[in-house]
Amino acid sequence: MKTMKISLWYLSLFTFLFFSIASLAFAQDPTGAQTLKANPQAPLDYVWILICAFLVMFMQAGFAMLEAGFCRAKNVTNLMAKNLMDYVLGSLIFFAVGYALMMGGDWHGLLGTRGWLMLGKYYDVGKYLSMFWMLVFCATAATIVSGAVAERLKFKAYLIYSIVVSAIVYPVYGHWVWGGGWLSTLPFGLGALDFAGSGVVHAIGGFVGLAGAMVLGPRYGKYVKGKPQAIPGHSIAMAALGVIILWFGWFGFNPGSTFNGHHLRISIIAVNTNMAAAAGALSALLISYWQSKKWDVGMALNGAVVGLVAITAPCAWVEGWAAIVIGVIAGVLMYASVRFFDNVGIDDPVGAVSVHGIGGLWGLLSVGLFADGTYGNYAITKPFATGLFYGGGCGQLIAQLISMAVVFVWAFGVGYIMFKLMDKSFGIRVSPEEELQGLDIIEHGTPAYPDFIETGR
Repeated sequence: MKTMKISLWYLSLFTFLFFSIASLAFAQDPTGAQTLKANPQAPLDYVWILICAFLVMFMQAGFAMLEAGFCRAKNVTNLMAKNLMDYVLGSLIFFAVGYALMMGGDWHGLLGTRGWLMLGKYYDVGKYLSMFWMLVFCATAATIVSGAVAERLKFKAYLIYSIVVSAIVYPVYGHWVWGGGWLSTLPFGLGALDFAGSGVVHAIGGFVGLAGAMVLGPRYGKYVKGKPQAIPGHSIAMAALGVIILWFGWFGFNPGSTFNGHHLRISIIAVNTNMAAAAGALSALLISYWQSKKWDVGMALNGAVVGLVAITAPCAWVEGWAAIVIGVIAGVLMYASVRFFDNVGIDDPVGAVSVHGIGGLWGLLSVGLFADGTYGNYAITKPFATGLFYGGGCGQLIAQLISMAVVFVWAFGVGYIMFKLMDKSFGIRVSPEEELQGLDIIEHGTPAYPDFIETGR
């Protein structure tokens, strides 16, 4: 009888909460009738943005394949689980709190304060469209970190950091740049610009990953007598497939950031995206051959991705030749960065910090250098963004430099504190025995290749 009373009490509470929330959720008609009346062309924009968002979501598969290919066979199940769960958690957490912090109005230029659980007036077709677009970017920022901390991070620590990135790290900096926050209103140029997320997405993920790699320490066998040793991944074919998927998905990532299917600038954005990726791949391949006399396909693959990362911020504001230059420099910076982090004892199994962190900073900087003065702040309206090389002076460059410093301090600082606190609380690294055996068996009980188990691989 007592158990029945308790059950009835919980049922009553659930019913009350459900209908209370429902009354808020359905307070506004979400059919979009008013939107159509005000803008008959809206359906094209919605379809365009949603298709591009679907492409960005599919990039999760690209990251999963790239990371798995660059890592060892004994950790592939673990990497698949992480890439799945950062999208799962990112979806739920960003819907509940992240979008409100990022786009829910503005409180003193620091963060948003409205739109929790997308209730009230946020139950709206336009708000849902915006939320979904920002959500797939959020999941991308979170998944970048997994490559930098691969093969030795406990799964529960990964789940916690995914929640923190989705709820706080990405939304808050995203608000500062895209949500009307203080970086977007800097009195230099047009304020800090980042068209599709070199900083908001990629540098955030890259520098949280750097913090995680530093707190974790290198994998066993990475250093012998202080010298870095190569730990080859188990499938270059899988890594190459991942890069091709990412390259394809980036044609949603960048052109979709017009957030308008009627902006014919999408053709320039698409071409710039492609050219920077090609230039980055070629420059990384050539510099690796110059250094080692080997055609390093892994470096070429990361070169393509770093070219994509770097062009993400300036893609709408630069000419095609500048996109090629940006990609070439990105490939060189990535190669130098990988060597630097190896030599200072920071083990990044897939090069995520060099590709997304360093590439993201270069992308932000390039806006202040190469913006050609023919496109405005996310719209074809004056004033136009103009960089140093096009006679715009140092204003836009200064805004970009400030944004670069802020994204590094924010992402690395919050990431380092987060990983340190977790490490002090429960230890974020698996034991040496577990690491040698592989995380697939220890953490998940499911090897990715059950018919092929080789110790150390």
